[in-house]
Amino acid sequence: MDKYLKALKQNVCAICVDSNEKGGCTLNEKESCAVELFLPQIISVVQNNDSDDIQELHNKLRETVCVQCRAQENGNCYLREDANCSLDRYFSLIAETIRRVDEEIT
Repeated sequence: MDKYLKALKQNVCAICVDSNEKGGCTLNEKESCAVELFLPQIISVVQNNDSDDIQELHNKLRETVCVQCRAQENGNCYLREDANCSLDRYFSLIAETIRRVDEEIT
C-alpha cells in the first residue's frame, strides 16, 4: 500500500488544487482526501478491470467507491458537481499511477 501512496503523492498530490507549493495537503482536520480515504477500494477497482476505457473504469469507481462517500446522496455528489472531489478530478491520473506501480512490482 505504501508504494501506491508514495507514487500518488508524487504524481497526483503534487498537482492537486488542495496542495501547497511543496505538494503538501492543505485540507484541514474536518476535511478528508477521498483518494487516501478509499485507497484500497480504488486500487481494487483499477486492478480488477482490464478495460482501457477510462470512462468505463470511472463508472465502476462510482458504483463501488463513490456510493460509500458521505458526499454522495441518491446518486448525486455535491463535491463532484462542484468539481471539488479530488478522486473524480484526478481519476485518470490516479488509475495510470496505480497501473504504473503494478508494472514495477511485477
